[in-house]
Amino acid sequence: MTTAQNKENRPPRIAAAQVHLLERLCTADAVSGDEQEVRAIVLEQVRPLASELKIDALGNILVRRQGSGENRLRVMIAAHMDEVGLMITGDEKDGIFRFDIVGGIDPRILAGKAVRVGRERVPAVIGSAPIHLTNRDERERALTVDGLRVDTGPANAGKVKVGDRAAFDTPFQQVGPSLRGKALDDRLGVASLIELVRHAPDNIDLLAAFTVQEEVGLRGARVAAYTFDPQLAFVLDCTPAHDLPSWDSQEENTRYNTHLGNGPAIYVADRDTISDPRLVRYLVQTAEAARLPYQVRQPGSGGTDAGAIHKQRAGIPSVSVSVPGRYIHTPVSIARLSDWKNTLALIYLALTHLPSDLFSTVR
Repeated sequence: MTTAQNKENRPPRIAAAQVHLLERLCTADAVSGDEQEVRAIVLEQVRPLASELKIDALGNILVRRQGSGENRLRVMIAAHMDEVGLMITGDEKDGIFRFDIVGGIDPRILAGKAVRVGRERVPAVIGSAPIHLTNRDERERALTVDGLRVDTGPANAGKVKVGDRAAFDTPFQQVGPSLRGKALDDRLGVASLIELVRHAPDNIDLLAAFTVQEEVGLRGARVAAYTFDPQLAFVLDCTPAHDLPSWDSQEENTRYNTHLGNGPAIYVADRDTISDPRLVRYLVQTAEAARLPYQVRQPGSGGTDAGAIHKQRAGIPSVSVSVPGRYIHTPVSIARLSDWKNTLALIYLALTHLPSDLFSTVR
């Protein structure tokens, strides 16, 4: 459905087709610096829709969808294609390989996990000494990457080389109201951005950036924002939910960033960005007018592509909106379908009603 057909400005629907696309995106492997599998899916989806499309030197997909109204703002929306994972760094023969972590992963969760290595997706396991062969002192020491290896078995040893990425081998599932799989950070954002390109409002020029290397320093977004030179930017991501019971008592943990099921998380500030308060207020007003659930992500650690975008050129007013997810940066994370739907609806409605004089007042 085009915008012209969508007269009532109804948000795009998340139905079976969109969940299937998300499954394809999560099943694809795109550890930072080797995003080609996800890039191929995104290109398949957006190429027929773009007014202009290019793949830049770093591998970002940059899509322009030009509007037709007057006084159109140039609005950048970014979602990163890459995921955390591993890089093979040494061959110890017979299918045993040293590796290093790509992005933020806690080494304690790695032992015994299944991974896929390289573009041939060679099956492997992350191995460590079993409990039978360790003493008490060894078990009480924190597990480190130096004590782990990727084991492909000797039959596949020749298919792996130093520099290959390894991604977690986790199937995607929809379980009732929940979505479960690897790399929901940030395939949820990528899937949403595809839908926004598909349903681009006429009142803006939509500048969609499917970025690379976010997990290792927001590198793709820096280049994309410089190229687009937008007047404002929204970043779509997945943020950690911190809503489990406290580990040291029976009471619910009330110190959290976001809760599953409470709607899109609007950022006030994080490690890298103080969101533009005009955009924060506008998103809150939009959500309340549409009676959409939302939550304010508490300031703290973490960051998104906004950290690089807002410092480009002469400064770009930016804000991030995320779907909450449990256990992100692990082999499997969990999100709520309702949060994804409401996040997409909030951004779409914000775009369709975006006032051209939003920045007439100083921050």
